[in-house]
Amino acid sequence: MAREQMNEFDPRVFFAAERTMLAWLRTGLTIMAFGFVIARFGLFLKILEFQLPKAASNSHSGLSAILGTSLVAAGTLMIVAATAQHRRFIGSLSESDRPKTYSGASLILLSSLFIALIGVTLTIYLAGSVE
Repeated sequence: MAREQMNEFDPRVFFAAERTMLAWLRTGLTIMAFGFVIARFGLFLKILEFQLPKAASNSHSGLSAILGTSLVAAGTLMIVAATAQHRRFIGSLSESDRPKTYSGASLILLSSLFIALIGVTLTIYLAGSVE
């Protein structure tokens, strides 16, 4: 009986890896979005400085652009690293722990690479706006 159970597919390990990958993907996207908001906050400070010239001109728009760009880059690297780790982990699973027919792995890979490409593009765009 125990021998038969060892040869059966146990989806818990595989799907736990899938959930972990999606969690890292969401975390990377959140960090990228937060970085974009911080980078654009510097633009808001510049506009505010022009509208209120008597206000203290101690704006840190350059710092917010650098910090925001760094967060976008960090989120992008997080997604790339999580994708590589996920691929290594799935490759290390035994045949009995992997589903026989599953096409979601390529979807996760393509989604991660697409989001990473957007992150690289956004990082380059934001780095060009740093003064």
